[in-house]
Amino acid sequence: MALKPESTAPFHSVRHALRVLEVVSHHTDGVTDAGLARETGLPPVHLAQLLRMLRREGYVEQIGDGAYVGGPALALLDSSGTGRRSAVEHQLQKSLAALRDSVGAAVYLSRYIDGEVRITQYADGPRTPKVNEWVDFRSAAHAMAIGKCLLTQLDHDGRRDHFSRHKTVRLTSRTTTNEKVLFRKLDAQPATVPVLDLQEYAVGTVCAAVPITAGRSAGSLALSLPLEHAHRLRQAAYTLNREAARVLLSLTIQGP
Repeated sequence: MALKPESTAPFHSVRHALRVLEVVSHHTDGVTDAGLARETGLPPVHLAQLLRMLRREGYVEQIGDGAYVGGPALALLDSSGTGRRSAVEHQLQKSLAALRDSVGAAVYLSRYIDGEVRITQYADGPRTPKVNEWVDFRSAAHAMAIGKCLLTQLDHDGRRDHFSRHKTVRLTSRTTTNEKVLFRKLDAQPATVPVLDLQEYAVGTVCAAVPITAGRSAGSLALSLPLEHAHRLRQAAYTLNREAARVLLSLTIQGP
């Protein structure tokens, strides 16, 4: 299944974060922020933002003299096999839980694998319930923020293939069922703007999703809110977009 060329471009912040981790791992006794700036070539302001994210995620720590050393999560890079994958998935789940608390909504990580929409991980809670899957998510990509976000990353033939197997049935009065109209909307969706679902999949639920591609499969990071919290959707979607890099970092480390 081919991805649109622009959907495969990695987030610059993740590439830079991996470069920072590479430098830190080479300095077992620690490296200062000035040393990191010199070796990575990153501007101090951008480097400071990356270091805050990496400290929060446990990839780096600051020692007594202010130098940076590898944190407990960085050890995941040096492990291998199923233990490594399990540990990184645990790290990813921690990131999703933190994001859930930050946006005040259930959050979901999904990928488009073997022609199907798959929710690979999610984080919900008593105050942030996940969406009731009243229609199989694999059959409802046309109506869900998650599904539409994944479909925007496919080329025309990939979308045609998907809809040859999953028809655009009406789930609510707001569901777009006309394929031509749906394709136009997908083509017009800016890559940097969250995809929305305003009661298209389920009455009483609104959702937002952003692309988060790692490797060769399309991916998305999404959130859902009950309709009574729809007024928070714009701000929550902004936070989701802003925090996507921390989740993508874990995904990139995890590998395919």
